Amino acid sequence: MKKILIMIAAILILAGCQNATGNSEARELKLAHNQSLDHPVHKSLVEFGRLVEEKSNDSIQVKIFPNGQLGSEREVIELTQTGAVDVSKVSASALEGFESDYSIFSLPYVFESYEEFEQIMNDKSITDQIYQQTEKIGFIGLTYYNAGTRHLYTKDREVHDVSDMRGLKTRVQPSQTSVKMVEALGGIPTAMAYGEVYTALQSGVIDAAENNETALVGNNHGEVAKYYMYTGHQIVPDMLIMNAESFNRFSEEEQTIIQEAADESTVFHEDVWSAAIEEQTQIAKDRMGVEFIEVDRDPFIEAVQPLHKAYAKDEKTEAIYQLIMGGKAND
Repeated sequence: MKKILIMIAAILILAGCQNATGNSEARELKLAHNQSLDHPVHKSLVEFGRLVEEKSNDSIQVKIFPNGQLGSEREVIELTQTGAVDVSKVSASALEGFESDYSIFSLPYVFESYEEFEQIMNDKSITDQIYQQTEKIGFIGLTYYNAGTRHLYTKDREVHDVSDMRGLKTRVQPSQTSVKMVEALGGIPTAMAYGEVYTALQSGVIDAAENNETALVGNNHGEVAKYYMYTGHQIVPDMLIMNAESFNRFSEEEQTIIQEAADESTVFHEDVWSAAIEEQTQIAKDRMGVEFIEVDRDPFIEAVQPLHKAYAKDEKTEAIYQLIMGGKAND
């Protein structure tokens, strides 16, 4: 709590400095995220800000704090709850600790293709139920950003089957669902911060990690991890969330502007993301010597079915599980 209060004070000081030189009539939205300036998500958030300012004739402005300047994902979620930060981009897995519905995205193979995922995420009758669920705890969802399909990569072991996972020390996000996934596959899960993965792989603290292809180049994991298996076990989106009180203080017309800008930035992001994946995969192959391996996913899908059964029966996740499965069946 003390750390959060210090961060709130720092934000207020920053805001005061900016308002002293900025447009006093414009209302400012503070937006926090943990990615670098050259990351596709940052580019899409810049586009979101541009669209908000353009559509509002500069009466609403967006100030972006990248690179984790305002704290970890959990910390910026808490800051968004209090209103010290208006908007933040965080992984759906980080939201799992605040609202159980978001844990559905960490359930392995709940989506077996990106097309299936996209169909669900563009169905507002489904996503609105998720996005509005957290208003009671201080924030709402605005939109999602493609954060890629998560695959397994290892330092020095090829994985072709579930049996190859046995004893594999694997870094996962701080998500209980992800921990259970690796356990179901026979590996040894190790939850750790993303920034620690490179050193952990290099030193042998972990044997493997799982993420999309940009981790190999953008965070140099391809320097130490030489095998990348297309397991496709999770599609965990990035989420754009906003403090509920901040959103409700705007007029209906202004709320529409913010929502339209968010939706359009998601469309913009698809092209930026696709280009980044293609480019960085090629760099990992040509410059880093990473070997990309296709695997039969059926044994992996079969191994995690007990997790699906547990989700379908748990009173906290049964409703969201049935909602997603029903949406897939209606395709």
